[in-house]
Amino acid sequence: MHMLKHLPGKEDRIVMPNMQRRNFLKYMGLGAAVVTATSLAACSKNDDNNNPGDNGVSLGSGDVAVLNFAFALEQLEAAFYTQVVASPYSGISATELEFFTDIRNHEIGHREFFKKALSSNAIAGLEVDFSSIDFSSRTSVLATAKAFEDLGVSAYNGAGQYLSSSDTGKVYLGLAGKIVSVEARHAAYIRDLIDPGSFAAGDVVDANGLDMVRTPAQVFAIAGKYIKTKINANTLPHA
Repeated sequence: MHMLKHLPGKEDRIVMPNMQRRNFLKYMGLGAAVVTATSLAACSKNDDNNNPGDNGVSLGSGDVAVLNFAFALEQLEAAFYTQVVASPYSGISATELEFFTDIRNHEIGHREFFKKALSSNAIAGLEVDFSSIDFSSRTSVLATAKAFEDLGVSAYNGAGQYLSSSDTGKVYLGLAGKIVSVEARHAAYIRDLIDPGSFAAGDVVDANGLDMVRTPAQVFAIAGKYIKTKINANTLPHA
């Protein structure tokens, strides 16, 4: 059973090799925006986020709910890739391990960005359930990575429309655009590991060259298999 509550540990202090977290955020162009987003999120403080009732942990409301939605997915991905790197599958190549380590570091960076931006509005660490994944099997790990990356890209594509048109919402939308582009790079790499040349297959990119879009409800219907913590997504904005 790979069921755990993802809590800060040694791996969380590693964002990129030989690069401190502060420099990583600057590298991504997020350093100054973190301060801005944090102060903006504080204006919508909701102390009830981490006091789950029968309906589960609340994501909050408005832009905070959208950011917590993204934060939940980044927690899931960071936990998955941390496990992949900690217990590499049989026969993994040095190049694959290096690339998975980079992906892990990116996901931890994304997770920590949202945590800092949301400040006291951030939901608590989620308890994940990876019992259905065979981390010793390349096939199992790559299939799960493909599902997570495709899901993440479609989730960001779908969530952007729910951010407000306020200055706050515009800041968040710009940052989300930077993150989803990295997620798409991950998705392309994983797909090509499974089937070379499949990075933009028709199941994710349509005839107009547009990527798949999923609503938060569709995303949680898929991701819920791996998240043990009950989440109440009813407060997410709707188009």
